[in-house]
Amino acid sequence: MITFTPTDEQQLIVETVRRYATERVRQVAHDADERRATPGEIIAKGWELGLLPSLIPDQYGGFGEEHSALTGALAAEELGYGDLAMALYLLTPNLLGIPVLHFGTDEQKQKWLPRLTDAAFVPATAALIEPRWDFDPHALHTTAEREDDGYVLNGHKAYVPLAADAQAMLVYAREGGTTQAFIVEQGSGGVTVLDREQHMGVRALPTYEVRLEDVRIPSADRLGGERGCDTDHLLNYSRVALASLAVGVARGAFEYARDYAKQRETFGRPIAQYQAIAFLLAEMAIEIDATRLLAWDAAWLLDQGKPATRNAVLAKQYADEAALFVADRAVQVLGGHGYIREHPVERWLRDCRGFSTFLGMAMV
Repeated sequence: MITFTPTDEQQLIVETVRRYATERVRQVAHDADERRATPGEIIAKGWELGLLPSLIPDQYGGFGEEHSALTGALAAEELGYGDLAMALYLLTPNLLGIPVLHFGTDEQKQKWLPRLTDAAFVPATAALIEPRWDFDPHALHTTAEREDDGYVLNGHKAYVPLAADAQAMLVYAREGGTTQAFIVEQGSGGVTVLDREQHMGVRALPTYEVRLEDVRIPSADRLGGERGCDTDHLLNYSRVALASLAVGVARGAFEYARDYAKQRETFGRPIAQYQAIAFLLAEMAIEIDATRLLAWDAAWLLDQGKPATRNAVLAKQYADEAALFVADRAVQVLGGHGYIREHPVERWLRDCRGFSTFLGMAMV
């Protein structure tokens, strides 16, 4: 029998994150987008929720028992409902923590996981995306060549969140015929963080291009050591996260458009009563529910240790289109007001345009 009822613990997490997203994040989202900066106090409050430390076992300083992608998906939806840029900001340390948790050697876990349980937000990140039209995570141009007792990394990355301040960066590179990940610590020679990127959306999230030129790291900093890591498994956590974030953004756009349609009157009645608007809102609701179920399905498979790549890819692909569809229809429901920055639907439309690009920028 299939049940979609969250556990008591999951319900508590959802309610806590929803309260944070609604009462704090949403209140500053417009100004953060305009100023292209995320308020530090908002991230500090979000970090206090303990979303990442709750995934880390107590032996490494956390208070988690088992990593659950489904629980993470529930939390990510609420964060996306608050604001996508700030959600991605808050989830950026997961890009190092979750890979190390799943594939790190004992030494890597001992070194990095306790740092990610600090009381203050810890800037750590990952570099997967490359500035190429034919970017493929399984055919990277960034390379890792074995040299003596270490590796030499060369390549060019883009959309690296918090790169300018990150204590460590997990760099994905082609080693032989496979994609592996390498931990590059702050201050490593040959790493150049270029100017901050200027985006159409998620403007409150600082991302950067990063150039790697003969970056030498010890073999101990290859994620998983000689065993390496399963990149597809890690990307599935990213796909679930992004699909769930997309649900949150889309849900926010739908609710705003629905409430506007109930209040806005023409010819003596709310526009929500017109068939054309009612059909738009119904289609939006259908896309949101469909995307959520796809994300939950992939997350559940991950938690069960079953093959999840097909389901995670489908969830991510569907979410890319569904979120954009819903945000675009929200703008249409508002008519001319939808194009005015006073209303958040234009920001959500700009944010949703980026989902097809964001692979590897979030994990749950």
